[in-house]
Order: sequence, then structure tokens, then C-alpha cells
Amino acid sequence: MTKHVMTALEKKARQWLDDRGVTIEDIADLVYYLQSKYHDNLTMEECKYNVERVISKREVQNAILTGIQLDVLAEKNMLDEPLQSTIAEDESLYGVDEIIALSIVNVYGSIGFTNYGYIDKVKPGILEKLNDKSHGYCHTYLDDIVGAIAAAASSRLAHSVTDEEDD
Repeated sequence: MTKHVMTALEKKARQWLDDRGVTIEDIADLVYYLQSKYHDNLTMEECKYNVERVISKREVQNAILTGIQLDVLAEKNMLDEPLQSTIAEDESLYGVDEIIALSIVNVYGSIGFTNYGYIDKVKPGILEKLNDKSHGYCHTYLDDIVGAIAAAASSRLAHSVTDEEDD
């Protein structure tokens, strides 16, 4: 197995997640939340590994950078109306934030879709923090992207365990 070499794009995506208060461990906690009842001996290391693999995908990096940039611009009131209000208020019928998130989930199949829908509803862990509007930050895109990364990593994990069982 070859060692993963991080591209400049991946480094930037990871840095922006970190700058917005989201760690790999936070996302791995969500994977554990989604998958622990299905895997008796699931470890946080396995969860982190699968998050790392999802984030290593260029499509995911592009989604992270695009979403965070739009959130930051909304915080700074730098978008034109009606987009400014729509993103700043995270209007429920907007949906473009979920479409970007679904592009991440789509990389790993249908299990990811159901995991994403579930985690987007219950908003555990870091998702609850990102969804809290009282701190003055806009995470309209980021909360969905983080949930999608966790859902995709959960799907990846489920597929890898199934593949091992089929061997």
C-alpha cells in the first residue's frame, strides 16, 4: 500500500476545516455515532482512517473550500441579495448547501445517503455546535459538508467491512 501524499488543495481544505473549528476527530466521532451499533469492535482509529480517506478525494476538497468560502462571505455580508440573507439565515428551502453535501455522499453509494439524511436530522456532536447560530458564525454549508463527510466515511467503512466478510 502506498503512502498518501497530501496535495496543496487537500492541505488547504484541512486547514480551512481546522480554522472553522472542525477536526478530523470531530468527524470521526460522527462516524462512530453512525456505525458503532453495527460493528462490535469499531475503534476511533478506524473511524479517523475512513474520514481521512474521504477527505483525500478532490471532489470533497472542492466542496469543503466552496462551502466554507460561501459561509465566510455571508459572515462578512459580501454576497448580493437575496443570496446574502438566504445563506446567512440558512433558509430551510434553499437546498444548495445540501446539494453540495450530497455530491460528497454520492462518491460512496446509497448507504451514505441514508446516513446523511439521518445525521442531518439529529445533528449530534460537532453538527449541533455548527448549527448553533448564537455564536455569530455562518455554517450554512459547513454543517452539511461535515455531516456528508461523516456519512461518506460511514459508508466507506460499511463497504470495507462487508468486503472483508465476503473474502
